[in-house]
This record gives sequence, structure tokens and C-alpha cells, in this order.
Amino acid sequence: MRAVCVFCGSNPGRQPAYLETVRELAGVLAEEGIRVVYGGANVGTMGALADGVLQAGGEVVGVVPEQLVGNFETAHQGLSEIHFVESMHERKALMAELADGFIALPGGLGTLEEFAEIVTWSQIGLHNKPTGLLNVAGYYDSLLQFLDHAVEELFLRRQDRELVLSESGVRPLLELMRAWVPSAEQGWAPAELPAV
Repeated sequence: MRAVCVFCGSNPGRQPAYLETVRELAGVLAEEGIRVVYGGANVGTMGALADGVLQAGGEVVGVVPEQLVGNFETAHQGLSEIHFVESMHERKALMAELADGFIALPGGLGTLEEFAEIVTWSQIGLHNKPTGLLNVAGYYDSLLQFLDHAVEELFLRRQDRELVLSESGVRPLLELMRAWVPSAEQGWAPAELPAV
């Protein structure tokens, strides 16, 4: 992976572990020469990630929707590269194009929506890049349980559930992502009903 898109929040979160992990991720990505693509803001875990990567000598590319500048987010002024786009849809499409893999840090609805969409794109065969949750302090435990429940209830195929890689540590997640191989059956199909 030469570039990773990181979905993260505009808030720092309650637990110190969130920012500690963001800083660790920033250092590891910079050390390994992996370019970071993210939403371009200078607040919350977004800002901490960008600052950490830049301070460690890495490259950071921001993608910012013009409609958010000055309203909800402030564009980071020190990035290696920044792209201004017209909409959230363009933001997500460009981030996906620029990345070789995707990581979601703990975050809110925006983070969840971005991650769910990129996994769905993988599910239907629009890309074959690894998608991982950095499950800091068990933040995503309930989401992972929900996905397992969706498999049990036949709303999600097992191979589609396996698109969501998850680890609590930075290096283990990156190792999982590097080792991931797309399924030969990648591309949407309905879950099969059990034989009666």
C-alpha cells in the first residue's frame, strides 16, 4: 500500500486512547512511507492525524468539500497537497481514487457513513482494496457484533462480512490489510437461504 485513506472524526473523543492511537498511526504510516489521504480538516482526530504524519516527515493529502469550509470544518493549511471539491460525494470518490486501502478510526456518523460506503463499494465490486476498522478500546465492538448478526439473519454474506478487517492495534491492522486478498466471489449476490 502506497497510500491509505483514513476516515476519522472532527472531535477528539472522550478517551485519551483515541488520540494516542491516532498519533501512533500517524507515526507508523510516515515511517513506512505510506501517504495519508483524509478529509482535510485541522480539527479533532482529523487534525491530530495530519499533524502527526507531517511532524514525522510523511505526506498528507486532504480532500475538502467547499460547502464545509468555514461552517463545520477548517481546512488544514500545512498539508502536502489539498483538493477542494464541490460536494461530499466528490470528496469520497476522490479519496477512494487516491488510496490503496481504507482505515476507519473511532468517529461519529460521518466516519461510519464513509466507511460503510467504501465497504459497500467493495461488496459490489467497484474496488478491490482492503478496508479496516481500528477498533481502539473496543470502540467498534458493537458494530462488529451487528455485522455478525446480519450474517446470521441472512442480510449479509459471510464473504462480505470478511471485507471488514479489524484489529485494536495499528501494526496488526496494517499487516491484515497487506495480507488481504479479494475473494473470487467479490461482487454483490444475495445471501443464500439454508437448506430446509
